[in-house]
Amino acid sequence: MKRRELIIFTGAAALNWPFATRAQQSATPVVGFLHAGSADTSARQVSAFQQGLKDGGYVEGQNVAIEYRWADGRSDRLAAFAADLVRRQVAVIAAFGGNNPTLAAQAATRSIPIVFNTGADPVKSGLVSSLNRPGGNVTGVSNSLEELGPKTLGLLHELVPKAAIIGVLVNPTNPEAEHEVTTMQEAARTLGLQLHVVRTSTANEIENAFRILTERGAGALIVIADPFFGTRSAQLVELAARHRIPTAYYRREFAEVGGLMSYGTNANESYRQIGNYVARILEGAKPADLPVIQVVKFEFVINLKAAKALGLDVPPGLSARADDVIE
Repeated sequence: MKRRELIIFTGAAALNWPFATRAQQSATPVVGFLHAGSADTSARQVSAFQQGLKDGGYVEGQNVAIEYRWADGRSDRLAAFAADLVRRQVAVIAAFGGNNPTLAAQAATRSIPIVFNTGADPVKSGLVSSLNRPGGNVTGVSNSLEELGPKTLGLLHELVPKAAIIGVLVNPTNPEAEHEVTTMQEAARTLGLQLHVVRTSTANEIENAFRILTERGAGALIVIADPFFGTRSAQLVELAARHRIPTAYYRREFAEVGGLMSYGTNANESYRQIGNYVARILEGAKPADLPVIQVVKFEFVINLKAAKALGLDVPPGLSARADDVIE
């Protein structure tokens, strides 16, 4: 080859190299991660999601990219985040934190696959046509929280049997919470208990909620599952200790930072399963053909140090039924 020909060939290759690189980069699928909560309180769940992807053959930074969008407990941000992910032409949207992120994603696209994590009945909520054959572009994990409220109320009643008035903290922007309150009201009547529901969606309102509950003579409190409350875990646990109100939460992370007890699904497992579904969709599976996974196992955690600080004696039978007892 003559020198001039070599220079021309090399120059052409150099010009083509950026285009080849961009083509290779564009071939890497991008997953949209839409979460109603906060990154600060969800590190374990993100790791579980990444593990689910890895189990399906996808590793972030190697053969898949993830675009994270965190609403930090503000549901009004979700629509803009979902629209942004659609504009970026992500391959799949994984929606976490109840129905609101999924509804925002559905409003933004009817073609990009969506994998949800919700505590509501996804059929009644209109997310899917059926559990076995979801139809459309949506499938995911349902955490079966139908009985979570009544079961939590029963456990809290065993731990604090003298509490006749039970406070219930609810985020009014969460459409799933009201149904849970209704089922809890029925359980309270059966147990002869009175519920006092306080609705709050800001940090200042949480402060006021504890003042109101103290004035109303609430002997215990249940915090209804919500991404916003997940972002305020430290504040909730501190206020419960300060006002000496025995409080039941919905995730073990609350008990791990000093809360009295928690009862709820294993969030890590749900996130892992969603990661696995996302990997399957990246491999060519259609959401319409992937049955909604129903999580029916719950975990019960008691913090004995918190109980002692509140002057509570944990019945041996109750601690024996706990999945984990924090000394």
